[in-house]
Amino acid sequence: MNVTLRVLTTVAVASCAALVSQVEAATLTGLVATPEGQSVAGALVTLWNEPRNRKETVYTNAEGKYVLETGFSGKVQLRGRAPMYRDFNVEFEVAVDDSQQHNLALVKLTDPQEISDSLTASAHAAALPFPDQKTRDTFISQCSYCHQQGNSLTRRPRPDEEWTDVMWRMEGYGAYITYGEHRRIMQLLGDGFNGKPVNVVQTAPYSPEMTRARIEEWHAGDPLSFLHDTIVGHDGKLYGIDEGKDVIFILDRRTSEIEVVKIPVEADDQVGGRFRGVRLPIGVFTGMHGPHSAALTRDGTMYITGALSGKLIRFNPETREWKFFTIPPGFLWRKGLYPHTIRTDHDDNVWFTVTMSNRVMMFDTKAEKFTDIGLPHDGFLRWMSDTLMGVVMKIIQWFPEQNLHLVLSHHKWLNGGHSTLNMPYGIDINPLDNSVWYGKLLGNKIGVVNRRTLEVVEYSTPYTGPRRMRFGPDGILWIPSFDEGKLMRFDPKTTKFESIDLPVLSKGEYEMPYALAVHQGTGDVWIAANNTDRVLRYLPQEKRFIAYPMPNRVIWFRDIDFTRDGKVCMSNSNLPAYAHEDTVPAFICIEPEPNGTYGAAL
Repeated sequence: MNVTLRVLTTVAVASCAALVSQVEAATLTGLVATPEGQSVAGALVTLWNEPRNRKETVYTNAEGKYVLETGFSGKVQLRGRAPMYRDFNVEFEVAVDDSQQHNLALVKLTDPQEISDSLTASAHAAALPFPDQKTRDTFISQCSYCHQQGNSLTRRPRPDEEWTDVMWRMEGYGAYITYGEHRRIMQLLGDGFNGKPVNVVQTAPYSPEMTRARIEEWHAGDPLSFLHDTIVGHDGKLYGIDEGKDVIFILDRRTSEIEVVKIPVEADDQVGGRFRGVRLPIGVFTGMHGPHSAALTRDGTMYITGALSGKLIRFNPETREWKFFTIPPGFLWRKGLYPHTIRTDHDDNVWFTVTMSNRVMMFDTKAEKFTDIGLPHDGFLRWMSDTLMGVVMKIIQWFPEQNLHLVLSHHKWLNGGHSTLNMPYGIDINPLDNSVWYGKLLGNKIGVVNRRTLEVVEYSTPYTGPRRMRFGPDGILWIPSFDEGKLMRFDPKTTKFESIDLPVLSKGEYEMPYALAVHQGTGDVWIAANNTDRVLRYLPQEKRFIAYPMPNRVIWFRDIDFTRDGKVCMSNSNLPAYAHEDTVPAFICIEPEPNGTYGAAL
């Protein structure tokens, strides 16, 4: 089957078999072991299709055995992978209804450089010689929110001049650091990423549940695509939102076809939108809207935040109709700067955070009207940001892509750094009472909006960097602490917090949980463990984690969604995508239990 690209129509990413079923499936079995015969439990066994744009993965059991059913046919490649072992690859022909056995021999790594190169970003980032705790905290908070620090692209040795140029570009994108922090982090990167191997032994725990899981992956886009969020439509398809190019990739999981849909523009739209004075990532951000996050109403209509254009975008997946709603900029351009995460309440209203304006907004989808909720400032420097950010963004539009906000912003000239911003980020709706809760990423708060009076009440989080939070079916709010690697549990009834340490792979490492989602049928909390190329599953009743290592290095998941047939889905969106092991973004779905039985009660 040929792979074809038809812009605005279809990108075929299937191999020879279009459908995977129990009837039309080859079965591969085998043993993963060392040459000495020692079995390797929890190893990843990955099968590539012939065009090398799809792969399927299972884990070995306690005896090192695996079973992989596939609809692929033709020339395929099978890979065995496990921490501290060299990958083993074998190519062969497979046909539908084949039954083949392939044993994979994994050789222990002994060369220090080869071991170092195989380690996750967490090992390389933790090995940096931080001069003090404050610099470490700032580095995690401000230098790690778009991509891993410690993958092969970011950790190559560079002279100081190149490091400082990289850092100025990162600051242009939104890393809020002081001049002193700039100098210290530049020195830190130069000293730490020096090309010498990191001497660490990482230990990945084995869980029996892994052996029941299966992972599917579909490549989408190109090395400069930026699939920020992915959402499951009412039709079961995956909708991947390319924030940089104003594109939606629509994956039909049954056929593996990907349709590429370009978001239309209006007469007032410009490249970069309200942020055209910022020098956005070259080649990645070429669009005008910057579509970021999406939510569905009960009829399947999709609402998307236009982070750059300051618009709310309505898309009907069935009719392919679009409509745009401009967020009024308000006095001094204080509103509508970077609309962010969006969710739907029980009445089909959509609520979203506006990160750079310190606001939450509600859009009545029936009346087509915005309701604006300004949030508390929490200090003079943050008040300055909330009041003047719009003015700064308006002024620098006269000087496109010059990053003049770095000269005008008080986070520099008043030495405030990232403490000058609140940055409301995640938002969710309590399923029990329809209340609206949000989190402030840099303000280290969560808050609730009184739907009747629009007044807000905020609570300080015990750990910093509350990112994309979600409610469980029991009304418990789960919050990832990105900066400190914690899972926070908040009970709105008692207003009490509990915190759980996220597991790491070796002593001294730290995790960076960007997003989480709670399955409304099981109550399991699924967490994007972006520093270790894993997805964590937390079982609240048992108070334990199950870790699912991903079959590719350099993963960066920004949101998680669930399908009705028992899959946990997301998109890989490290910025830039060419830092991924496969060099392009991908849709990824985990099937935790066989035959779609996970969360059957949903």
